[in-house]
Amino acid sequence: MMIVISIMIILLGVAMPIYSHSLTRAREENLRTNLETLNQLIFQYTLDKQKPPQSLDDLKTAGYLKTIPNDITGSDTWETEPNEDTIWSLDQTATDGIMGVHSGSNATGSDGKAYSTW
Repeated sequence: MMIVISIMIILLGVAMPIYSHSLTRAREENLRTNLETLNQLIFQYTLDKQKPPQSLDDLKTAGYLKTIPNDITGSDTWETEPNEDTIWSLDQTATDGIMGVHSGSNATGSDGKAYSTW
């Protein structure tokens, strides 16, 4: 019985770090997908409405999103990048608003880069 328990403990000791790393990779992939989606929707909103959104809530109100996804690094730490007179379309009537979004977290991802630089 002791031998069986010892073998199980050794196997768990090997499997747990692998499982933990795969969870981290999945969460980071979710963050990358959310960032890509939000930035694409900001661009699409700007082209459709001829002005950039003022906040992420504008995307939700206009029906581009059902809900604003959570940042995996904490609760609502999305940081918006202000639009600095960037015009994405000839029909664009205003430039004030946001032009992108990134994570506001200082934590470092598995690639060694801060989440806020993704």
